[in-house]
Amino acid sequence: MAVLEDPPVLPDVAEQRQVRTTVPATEAHDDHDYDDQHDGEHAFAWPEAARIAFVALAAAAVWFRLWEPLASVSVIGVLGVIVGGWPIFKEAAENIVARRMTMELSMSIAIVAAAAIGEFFTALVITLFVLVAEVLEGMTVSRGRRAIHDLLDFLPRSVSVRRGGAVRDVDTDDLKVGDAVLVNPGGRVPVDGTVLSGHSFLDQARITGESMPVEKVAGSPVYAGSINQSGAIEIRTERIGRDTSYGKIIEAVERAERSRAPVQRLADRLAGYLVYFALGAAALTFLITRDVRATISVVIVAGACGIAAGTPLAILGGIGRAARLGAIIKGGLYLESLGRVDTIVLDKTGTLTFGRPEVQTIVPTEGVSPGMIIEAAASAEVRSEHPLGQAIVTYARAQGRTILEPERFDYTPGRGITAVVGGATILVGNRGLMMDHGVAVPATLAAGVEAASEIFVARDGRLLGAIAVADTVRPEARRAVEALARMRLRTILLTGDTKAVANAVARSLGIGEVEADLLPEDKLARIKELVAHGRVVAMLGDGNNDAPALTEATVGVAMGSGTDVARESADVVLLGNDLVRFADTVAIARRTRRIVWQNFVGTIAVDTIGIVLASLGFLNPLLAAFIHVASEMTFILNSARLLPGAERTREAVIGDPY
Repeated sequence: MAVLEDPPVLPDVAEQRQVRTTVPATEAHDDHDYDDQHDGEHAFAWPEAARIAFVALAAAAVWFRLWEPLASVSVIGVLGVIVGGWPIFKEAAENIVARRMTMELSMSIAIVAAAAIGEFFTALVITLFVLVAEVLEGMTVSRGRRAIHDLLDFLPRSVSVRRGGAVRDVDTDDLKVGDAVLVNPGGRVPVDGTVLSGHSFLDQARITGESMPVEKVAGSPVYAGSINQSGAIEIRTERIGRDTSYGKIIEAVERAERSRAPVQRLADRLAGYLVYFALGAAALTFLITRDVRATISVVIVAGACGIAAGTPLAILGGIGRAARLGAIIKGGLYLESLGRVDTIVLDKTGTLTFGRPEVQTIVPTEGVSPGMIIEAAASAEVRSEHPLGQAIVTYARAQGRTILEPERFDYTPGRGITAVVGGATILVGNRGLMMDHGVAVPATLAAGVEAASEIFVARDGRLLGAIAVADTVRPEARRAVEALARMRLRTILLTGDTKAVANAVARSLGIGEVEADLLPEDKLARIKELVAHGRVVAMLGDGNNDAPALTEATVGVAMGSGTDVARESADVVLLGNDLVRFADTVAIARRTRRIVWQNFVGTIAVDTIGIVLASLGFLNPLLAAFIHVASEMTFILNSARLLPGAERTREAVIGDPY
């Protein structure tokens, strides 16, 4: 009674909602096979309701013997078995043609066997249990379907666009990159883009998992699926449809249903083995006891549906929950692998840090103010394209400092800037530049800022001081590393930066293992070495140089702000760049794996005990059918705990009690 199947309704829904998110056939995993899974989209339609009601009434009529015109056979019983058992028999026949062993076949054998020995009431009750169980399974799995439908229904059908100086409403499907989209208070953002004008606070919980609204002004990035909570804003469209962050979330949930993890294939095989085992045990029971009722009970009690249906349901729930947190997992294989990860390898720049240099400290010499140093350096660097120089200029402007245009500007590669500003010669560079111009630099001037780039500033031969410029560590990085440590994961920092910088970042985050001055091929070799030693490795990175290592790792994880190459090479993409969400995703993957194995062990235990009791005559067919359905629903509901609820989009799952 496995209930997950590739749903034909999804592409139509996507077209109706005008969101381009359907995964192309070429992108779908080639290891999926939906033939062994029947429809789980059990809308409780009137034919099913009528069939269940008819079987229930037939069972009552047989029990009270309301109309039995023939002494040898129950007419009502035969009709009830034919009408109620038709969908079960039909699926069993299809499975025989396809050479598949499923629970429908074993239950069909049990129903027919019970009827053959005149146990029509038992046959009808078994049929009733199976029909009701099918509906309950379908209703449970439909929660996963609704999660997708909710995502699709969330975006607006039409939007207000400014074109040719006029504002008009257009279908979402007609949006183009570069369009200016207007979003009023309370409206939902339909595209990824940048705010052109306006000021507001946006709820981005569905995309980044941030619990608090984020302030947006001109120049701020916005994501499709965000809710505008206050003022009206105008957005320049940069990504639409499936290319948006929101579209990728939908794609991840759809891909979850298209992919089959190894554990899911194992579940399918195990379900078949359990059926063979039940039939073999039933045959042995009959040969030893010649008790037909005990034999039928053995066939009935064995149920592998908790495994066959619960496993894909758990994978769907895990990927869907991770997607709600802003972690796009590209298939069930990677979710399962992430649940087995024991080593986390982290890149530094762009992963643990923002990847952009910022002024950290200003160290003046005696009699010089920090303002004098920053104004002199910014005036000299204003024409520079060097990232460190731009960081100084940006800092000076943010401080409201005066920046003058240099009369002369010279850049010496590997040294720094020589500029004439207001008639004075300004030097901005490293110790080598100072030495070239005879400026003495005390060794203790920049003590304590060894993890930063030291930039010295001098005017007319006199040293003014030093500016420490360094990349900024992401504020959530320490919490993420601590969360990974609580899960007893080995964490390693691999970076191409200098040892001093790498060690400083590692100390601030509590990372014990650090390897610095690495080229891309060095990172790749280190990942290969870890994998070769049996480690299950997750690698986090964001740049082109990380792509080979991301591909080689068991699970490659790319920052959403990273390069296209990194995102395409990765198996998981963090849309919101929040490392805590990665730790949450690892927790989800572990919980998914734990639930799947709970179902495996529980099903085997219940089936083994049930078969033994039934073969010894302690279970009649009715009790065996009840145990079958009850255990099946228990394991399916266990998997259903992973499905994301309608409002539960912001919780952190680390330490989640349920």
